[in-house]
Amino acid sequence: MAPNRTFSEGPLPLFDLDSDEAEVVPLDRSRDLPSYIKDHRKRLRERFMQGGAAAMPDYELLELVLFRSIPRQDVKPLARKLLETFGDFNRVLSAPATRLAEVPGVGEAVVQDLKILEAAAHRLARAKVLYRPVMSGWDALLDYCRTAMAHRETETFRVLFLDRKNVLIADEEQARGTVDHVPVYPREVVKRALELNASAIILVHNHPSGDPTPSEADVSMTAQIQTAAEVMGITLHDHLIIGKSHELSFRGAGFL
Repeated sequence: MAPNRTFSEGPLPLFDLDSDEAEVVPLDRSRDLPSYIKDHRKRLRERFMQGGAAAMPDYELLELVLFRSIPRQDVKPLARKLLETFGDFNRVLSAPATRLAEVPGVGEAVVQDLKILEAAAHRLARAKVLYRPVMSGWDALLDYCRTAMAHRETETFRVLFLDRKNVLIADEEQARGTVDHVPVYPREVVKRALELNASAIILVHNHPSGDPTPSEADVSMTAQIQTAAEVMGITLHDHLIIGKSHELSFRGAGFL
């Protein structure tokens, strides 16, 4: 049986203070680390800087993140445990904070750092599509939707609002639901489009099951929104359902 490992995430001071001296001495965070851990961390960092993330498996990339959360211990077992629990690097980042905290060894510092990294990834992906023509950047739009929604454990419904040149002017989450349902109100979708002076919209929601096949409720809801939008002169370009590994386009599948 593998030994029970624990991880310490106690707050670290920025400086060592010598009570007999007025001088403030910078703290060497690595001085308490065994040499094999210091060497391992150094090698991983060097390999990342030389070859980037493509040169590293998920558990090593996750180790690089955990180095800062848990600076004085071997984090490889925790990295592997997180991947074993959630599946891959993306699913670790997007896992709810409450579920992350259930993994032995994960404390507040780890949860916070993973959620900061997830937020940064979302913001980076969003920056590539916001205020840009959607139709000429469709792949970037799909990447953003996957990043934001593919690994969520409950259904989320969002609307992308476009101007008359099909430039994305707003991206808003409209509702959150359960593992297999999210409440959507066509009137509210169209009302918000009018408030933003949008000429077109794209609907997006995720299927936590991983299968993006639309349900009868999905098809019915989409038809209702399309009808309400057309009355107000707003075009429904598409409805995307995001699964865990692929997505479905209503227009591409012939539903629109």
